[in-house]
Amino acid sequence: MAASEPPKLELDWTDIAAKAQTKLRNSIPSEFRIPHDKLPPDDQLDVTGFPAKCGLMNDTELKITESYATEIVGAVAAGEWTAVEVTRAFCKRAAIAHQVTNCLTVVMFDDALKQAKKLDDHFFKTGKTIGPLHGLPVSLKDNFNIPGYPSAVGFCAWALEPVKKESTIVGILRDLGAVPYVKTNVPTAMMIAESVNNCYGRTVNPLNRNLTSGGSSGGESALIAMKGSPLGVGTDIGGSLRIPAACTGIFTIRPSFGRWPHFDASTGMAGQEAIASVHGPMARSVADLRLFAENVSNSEPWLKDPKCIPLPYRSVELKPKLKFAVLWDNGTIHPTPPVARALKAVTEKLRAKGHEVVDWSADGHAEAMDLMAKFFVADGGQSIKKILEASGEPLRPEMKAYGEAKDLGVYELWQLQKQRTALAKRYLDRWAACEGLDAILSPTTPYAAPKNGDFKTVTYTGVYNILGSSATSFPSGVLADREKDVYGSDFRAYGEVDEVTKRDYEPAAVHGMPVSLQLIGRRLEEEKMLAITEKVVEDLAS
Repeated sequence: MAASEPPKLELDWTDIAAKAQTKLRNSIPSEFRIPHDKLPPDDQLDVTGFPAKCGLMNDTELKITESYATEIVGAVAAGEWTAVEVTRAFCKRAAIAHQVTNCLTVVMFDDALKQAKKLDDHFFKTGKTIGPLHGLPVSLKDNFNIPGYPSAVGFCAWALEPVKKESTIVGILRDLGAVPYVKTNVPTAMMIAESVNNCYGRTVNPLNRNLTSGGSSGGESALIAMKGSPLGVGTDIGGSLRIPAACTGIFTIRPSFGRWPHFDASTGMAGQEAIASVHGPMARSVADLRLFAENVSNSEPWLKDPKCIPLPYRSVELKPKLKFAVLWDNGTIHPTPPVARALKAVTEKLRAKGHEVVDWSADGHAEAMDLMAKFFVADGGQSIKKILEASGEPLRPEMKAYGEAKDLGVYELWQLQKQRTALAKRYLDRWAACEGLDAILSPTTPYAAPKNGDFKTVTYTGVYNILGSSATSFPSGVLADREKDVYGSDFRAYGEVDEVTKRDYEPAAVHGMPVSLQLIGRRLEEEKMLAITEKVVEDLAS
């Protein structure tokens, strides 16, 4: 056996999966469990109202969990709520959310309550908070490491093995006063646009359980949409923050690489740096995203992460009227009818508010996605296959490309990276030529939210991972409508995937779902993109 290959495990992957699921179930306190006959029936698709109706939560707990993160830290700092009170409320609601969406992988309630108690003791003794996130429960995508708990990252081989070192961002959040209490489900290796794996199964969308919550941060998006978390941390290498946020109608920001620490999170593709993975916050408001962004940026993470850029949070003053370029479609996949309608509605509203709006072509997008596809399997899929082989776990059908891939070799990889940088330069020049451009407005995905198993393309998000752009996803305020959102008789598909997207689309299946869009800036414009997103949301509401 080569030294780089992981040793074969004694347990088969099916045994590991059974043990991991049993461990997860047993880690939920009995008083937080709902009898099977009291759970919503399978044909109840929208379960977002279930926590308030299930009888487990009192009025104070409901008020706490329905508050925004910014409100929670204010109430705790004012002594209105204790950290223990807040943490227990979110532990309970997260447990309820899991039982109807399968969104969790790790439960850390006991440790979270102990940490909250220490925060309260400090506050009662000194009258001061530990930091700006004092007493705020924060959920974490499964790949963030917390000693004593596994980081499965969708692999059976890793599901029972506790990690020993804490991820830098977790330590920073603790220092700021936050309380980690759960970790959330992801797809295998975090490389599927839906959150499904052979170990923990599939996470579903709480707004409609026939639909996906997206991936790879889909456990986070489902939990936050259920108000089982006030603030979550996910990751993005091809759309893994923006896609799940769009599927459930919440907010997120994908930062540029180097803005926030990420180097020591678990990954199934360690050493793949042609496209950098980044982490970012997910929440129900832009203000909550800013709460994370500002405080993490000002914690000097560059002193702890060798790849972090020394860049504190900057104040931004927007022009009264902004300039937007609209990407109506990307030349490979048409947005489905509800997304096309939302894009048109938002564009018309921005014009009515006096903003300048121009069209943006899809030049370079097909090339970017071709590069992405090659980068992800440049090692011939070996990194992922070696981890799977340790437990005998089969490759999921969604990851067929990893099974068929051939190792490119160093020379070919270098040529692709050269091509990527040239593409980024051309895109940068295009931006500069569009004088005064503030942001690109685009679909986040072609879908409102597809059925479980039907997510086929990340072409709208992935291009901006190639370019390293800062980008947000936000709910447009438009809801899918079975009557309005139908394909026209003049539709002509760009290709096979576009035709399949049209074939899979059912207006009735997504009726009433929120439709999200994406705002893209240049590199390291996180502050500006949060401000623009907030401005757009305000304009849409007025």
